[in-house]
Amino acid sequence: MITPLLRCISAVAVLSVCITLPVLGQADPIKFGKIDEKDLTGANFVADSAAEAVVLCDFGRSRFEPTEDGFRTVFERVTRIKILKKSGYDWATVRVPLYKKDSQTEKLVNLKGFTYNLVNGQVVKEKLATEAVFTEQHSVNNFSRKFTLPNVREGSVIEYTYVINSDFIFNFQDWQFQHSIPTRWSEYRAAIPEYFDYKMLMGGYEPLTVQEREETNTQYTVRWSRSQLADPTSNVHASGSAAVMARVTNHRWAMKDVVALRSEPFMTTARDYVSRIEFELAGIKWPDEPYKSVANTWEKINQSLLDDDNFGAQLKRGGFLKEQTTALVAKYPDVPQRIAAVHELVRKSVKYNGTDQFYSTSTLRHSYDQHSGSAADVNLLLIALLRDAGVPANPVLLSTRDHGMINEAVPLLSKFNYVVAHVALPEGKEMFVDATEALVPCGMLPPRCLSGTGRLIMPKAHESRWINLNPSQRILQYRQVQLTMDERGGYTGKIHQEHSGYAALSSREKLQKSGEKKYMEEVASSHEGWTIPKFAFKEREVLTKPLAVDYEFVVAGSDAPVSTIYMNPMRQFSEEKNPFHHETRRFPVDFGAQVDETVMMTITLPAGYQAEELPKPAVVELPDNGGRFTYTVQDTGQGTVQIASRMSLRKPMYSAEEYGFLREFYSRMLAKQAEQIVIKKKS
Repeated sequence: MITPLLRCISAVAVLSVCITLPVLGQADPIKFGKIDEKDLTGANFVADSAAEAVVLCDFGRSRFEPTEDGFRTVFERVTRIKILKKSGYDWATVRVPLYKKDSQTEKLVNLKGFTYNLVNGQVVKEKLATEAVFTEQHSVNNFSRKFTLPNVREGSVIEYTYVINSDFIFNFQDWQFQHSIPTRWSEYRAAIPEYFDYKMLMGGYEPLTVQEREETNTQYTVRWSRSQLADPTSNVHASGSAAVMARVTNHRWAMKDVVALRSEPFMTTARDYVSRIEFELAGIKWPDEPYKSVANTWEKINQSLLDDDNFGAQLKRGGFLKEQTTALVAKYPDVPQRIAAVHELVRKSVKYNGTDQFYSTSTLRHSYDQHSGSAADVNLLLIALLRDAGVPANPVLLSTRDHGMINEAVPLLSKFNYVVAHVALPEGKEMFVDATEALVPCGMLPPRCLSGTGRLIMPKAHESRWINLNPSQRILQYRQVQLTMDERGGYTGKIHQEHSGYAALSSREKLQKSGEKKYMEEVASSHEGWTIPKFAFKEREVLTKPLAVDYEFVVAGSDAPVSTIYMNPMRQFSEEKNPFHHETRRFPVDFGAQVDETVMMTITLPAGYQAEELPKPAVVELPDNGGRFTYTVQDTGQGTVQIASRMSLRKPMYSAEEYGFLREFYSRMLAKQAEQIVIKKKS
């Protein structure tokens, strides 16, 4: 795991006797260059017909070895993959992430790869060419080496191997057991001397097939500088050396027949759920020296942020707009109105460039003058101006939904990638404010920020705390429908539709992108037989109000009158299929916000017709008050039928244990909404 720590090497260690560390006496599960020819046929992959490729074996191991100025980690990997479909060709392109800082850089060495094909009954082996390897730079410190195996086709087996040498002991290699394709065997081994203390964090939902550890002894001759260990700024240098028997812990983890991590509705990034193991350097213990913790604490992180020139210091540099903020204070004595005015000032002055980060990229003045900036540039300016306007505002660090969840028990600044404003209101109330999106009203977070929890950074570091990001706004849709039927089974309709909360944001974004005409064309095309001759939008620009649209539509009936009409009116306003089609799910269902959908419908029957069969009313509830669906159909006796359907999900997230109830809830709701109404001509 890459974190911005110092190298944390404070001693010179030389191995007096070079010893190959045994790892639990187990043979390697794969040998590079020795494939099973049966894997080139289709017989071994009948059960994988739905997969685009299969990881046959993925084997890695990490160990430490001494260098002239400390220790380094050595990571070796061998991977073999069977390509089953053309869509699986992408697995032949590999990116190996690497890290560099100052003059030091991780090195990829001993890279080799082959593609195997069965041609006329003979195995043809093609080598990875040196010129097929490229470097991609991702940031100042992060880059990758990219390569593509040659002549890949359906049925190919590809394999590659490489070694990474790293002087960054904090960047011990993590391991991922699960992928978006099935994995038959994945194994990781790690040999860690007692000098280095790592936190090992298991993630995901697949069980380990193997979890073993064994301790062995290795003799080292270690020389160190005490001043570097105790105080890097000290001018007093003392050194020592000792021949020691170091205890080495050999770990072995493996998973067998790991299912592909499938994409599911209402999930955050797959990284939140994939089975993996991650390492975080917690401390170093040299011979005859006390344990030295190098792990961060949240309080240390809080203070470092407050002291940082690109974070805390920026919050004191909004004075260049003092004239504007002073005017807003005078114009808006009401605090909520003043917050909204500052939000509008920032939103219209600095356009979000799509970059998510929490450190500013330049001064607030520069971002303001350039009218463009990252999420940090925009929202740190927002916080600074709110403070200048007398509003108690502070930054909240968070990780966006596509970046991954935060583990509150592990203090890692690298897990965050975004910052928003928190405002304390009277009577203990609070609100979040983000100025990156033109269509997001004040007091509402963009959907990408609905990730559960954030870290509120207070002016006094020890007062910083975790804060719940669950929004007060809902995904809310309301429809009032009037249908007038004719004797041929056709009907005309008038609809008043309102989108509120996150439903309004989604609809406004779509409307801005498509325009009103195309927007309504897409509405018509999503309903069989609809034509929409007339429509009108309301409150397009007033973001604090629901987006409303009134429109008329026509559905043609048969060529001649019919004596019996069968109709499913709610099918036009509900989902056709249950989005939760899998019987089980191992991770949460994350809607981001509560959901509320209501349809109120009045059907005017043709003259001389009456309702003969109507669905019975229904109430479906989730356990622990988690949600409710109600459905009623009533014959008024005056030539009309009234339908009321409401679905309310009262939680933004449902656990894996609640999935079965949620799936059944949707099944019953959709089945009820699909029930037909039978209308007959009076005899």
